[in-house]
Formats: sequence, structure tokens, C-alpha cells
Amino acid sequence: MFLKITLKSLLSRRGTVLMTVLTLAISLSLLFSIEHIRQQAKASFTSSVSGTDLIVGARSGQLNLLLYSIFRVGNPTNNISWDTYQHIKQHRQIEWTVPISLGDSHQGYRVIGTNGDYFRHFKYARQQPLSFSAGEPFGQLYDVVLGAEVARDLGYTLGDEIVISHGTGSTSFMHHDDKPFTVVGILQTTGTPVDKSLHVSLEAIEAIHLDWQHGAPMPGQSVSAEEAMQKDLTPEAITAFLVGMKSRVASFTVQRQINDYRNEPLTAILPGVALAELWQMLSSVENLLRIISALVLFAAFAGLVTTLLASMKEREREIAILRATGARPVTIFLLIQAEVIGITLAALVSALAFVQGILYFGQSYLAERFGIMISAQLLNRTTVDISLLILISAIVIACVPAITAYRKALNKGLAPRI
Repeated sequence: MFLKITLKSLLSRRGTVLMTVLTLAISLSLLFSIEHIRQQAKASFTSSVSGTDLIVGARSGQLNLLLYSIFRVGNPTNNISWDTYQHIKQHRQIEWTVPISLGDSHQGYRVIGTNGDYFRHFKYARQQPLSFSAGEPFGQLYDVVLGAEVARDLGYTLGDEIVISHGTGSTSFMHHDDKPFTVVGILQTTGTPVDKSLHVSLEAIEAIHLDWQHGAPMPGQSVSAEEAMQKDLTPEAITAFLVGMKSRVASFTVQRQINDYRNEPLTAILPGVALAELWQMLSSVENLLRIISALVLFAAFAGLVTTLLASMKEREREIAILRATGARPVTIFLLIQAEVIGITLAALVSALAFVQGILYFGQSYLAERFGIMISAQLLNRTTVDISLLILISAIVIACVPAITAYRKALNKGLAPRI
């Protein structure tokens, strides 16, 4: 009987109720979207590298090493000699290594010199390996593999020729145009800095710099692309290298041994620790999103209270008739609360369904068009907690119009309106 009265009351004001549900659903959709983006941004940030136990570079701070080796931001303080790399690579606790050589670019995108182990061992997110949307890893000296964003933004396809520029700036006046590269592979979107990188072999980095010295072409000397292929292209130095251990327990021991390496000043960092420290520095962004979420929630409830209080004025006669037919004040109070719970639940379900639909159908578009990897899994512990918080808050806020209706004088509602 009580629920029947509640339902009939809502249906009698279906227009106002529908607008209230719609307004609240829009605000809650915005709230769930912001919260989901906040969680996914953090997850995407921390999943830029996975399965790598150590990152080794020249002596510097761990954040600087992490930024230039993984996020392609900033520049290294120094290089690592090839002999040192080969020596550490032979450590009995190390299973695999991936060398990285930086210093060149193409239209603002970083060029990474590496070897075939990069495509076998580099992982992101939850141990996801790199995969190709087209082509294959580089096999010849002047082959290049493009990240998804590079290929998409610059419109490159397999077989296109590109010229690498010296330096890492977005604008360069020194190009290795005597040794063009051919696109042989395009990687799948990863949502990580890999999408913004071009990958060539370490030997290719050596080849394009054979006739260069101190960052500029040597006057009067020129080594053609064909002549370079006949040279010894063993690297003299690399920028950094990634390390995978046979046992993760040994990571701390090997890290300490590398940091104490006597032949060359080196720094070995644990990626997870460095990522956590870096995210702490960026926590202001996360806090900003939380503040926006709180403001959206406040605006939603403010609108709900305003709507309920406005409807109370229109329902004075309805409430008075209920009281005249025997309804107790507490019944009126519970009736208002039931209506608010119904409106809030309808808005919650609508908002969750809307955001889930957007994520389901827009996930592929965001990944392909913008390189943003957002999980379509909206329902999780945080979402449930927020939903419960919203429902409880709505019940508390509904006490304002419910108490107003509770105290409403019977004769006031039934008094003739002039």
C-alpha cells in the first residue's frame, strides 16, 4: 500500500520527476566519468612499463633516468659504455636486457635505437607484450618500426621512407638525409610513450653518425648508406638498458652491485618505486580531479534539494489530504524519503548505464584516435562505494523536505486558496 501510494504520487508528477531524474543522472554521469578517468590515468601512468625489474643508466637521479628511458622526456646526463653493458649483461642473475640509445628524432618524435629483444621483452600494462598492427620488427640496417601514434599522426604506411633528424627538439636543422629509413612495421596502440616513438637498430644509430662528430657532420667526410653497411657498426655506448631478472628477489642485490660498479658511475632503479615517486609528484592533478568530482556531486545534490523543496509547495494540498485521511506525520516523512530513494536509484542506474555504454562503444575509438587506453570495466569497488555514498547522502538530504512535510499543518494545506 505504501509503495503503491509512492508510485502513484511519482506518476502524478511524472514530468517534474522525469526532469529531476534526468538532471541528477547527468550530474552523476559526469561524476562517474571523472572518477573513472582519474583511476585510468593513474593505471595508465603506472603501466607504462611492466615486467622490467631494473632500469640502468648513467649516474643521475632515479626520476631523471625513468623520465628519459621510459617516458622519452628530458635528456640523459651521460652514456654507458658498450663494454660495461656487455659486462653487466653477463651477470648470472640477469635473464635478459634491452639496450636503448637516444638522441635523434623525427618531426618531434623520439627515435630509439635498440635490438630485437625490445619487441620480445618490453611489456606494458599487465605484462602485455608489444604487437604489430602491420609489418614486422626491423631486420635490415635502414628499417624503422613506428609507434601507433607516429604512424597515425604523420600518415605513414609500410614502405614509406623517412629521414631522421639529429637531436631531440621538435625542430631540427640537421638531418641524416643521406641515409633514409624504410617503414617495415607499425605497432599496435599501447597507450604508453611507445606510441610516440620510432624504433631502429643500434647499428643504424651508429651508421647515421659515422661521418658526424660532436653533434655535427665532419667537414669533407661523407660515408654513403651503402658504405656504412660495410663498416663495423658495433655501438661504442648506449643511453640506458632495461633488465629482467631470473628471480625478482635478486633485484635489490643486483641493484646495489650496479650502483657500486667501480669501472663506471651507474644508477640502477626499480621501475615500480620510481613510478610511485613520480606519481606522488603529480598527485596535485589527481587531487584536482577529486575536487571537481566533489563539486559535481555537491551541485547534483543542491539541485535535488531545490527541486524537492519546490515540489513541497505544490504538494501542500496532497499532503494535507493524506493527513486528513488518517496518514500520520511519520508516514508523510517516509513517503518523501521513499520518493527520493526511488528518484536517486533511477538516476544512479541511468548514469551507470550511460557511462558504461559510452565506454563500451567509445573504447576502441579513443585508443585508435587518441592513444588513450581506458578500461570499459566501470563497475568496481570504488564505483559501488560512490553509489552507496550518493544514496545515503540523498536520504540524509531528503530529511529537509521530509521534515518540512512532517511539520506541515493540516489546516494550512486544506485552507481555501484565494
